[in-house]
Amino acid sequence: MSDKTHLYLLWTNADKMTAEKMVFMYTINSLAHGWWEEVTLIIWGATARLAAEDNDIRAMIREAIEKGVHVTACKACTEQLEVTPEIEALGVEVKYWGAPLTDILKQDEKLLTV
Repeated sequence: MSDKTHLYLLWTNADKMTAEKMVFMYTINSLAHGWWEEVTLIIWGATARLAAEDNDIRAMIREAIEKGVHVTACKACTEQLEVTPEIEALGVEVKYWGAPLTDILKQDEKLLTV
């Protein structure tokens, strides 16, 4: 069995139902049930706009953070979509993710893409 205990979830699908019924359900429950020791949710692409504009999604992000999910967003995406202040106001870390994502892939970390 692998000793890797950190799950990265790359969230690129801006469908609200997918966010509710997969992204947040799985990330929050992963920590609550001890399936993973650490969970990082990466907001990428169109999901940045959804996160900035949808009140239900914003509430789910806040809940995930409260439950211990590390929520972070691609700065290039938030800048291009002009939503960086809204995302940062949620308590989400905003940074350039190109190089870190490449490292995750090269190190064969656990990455789930939705």
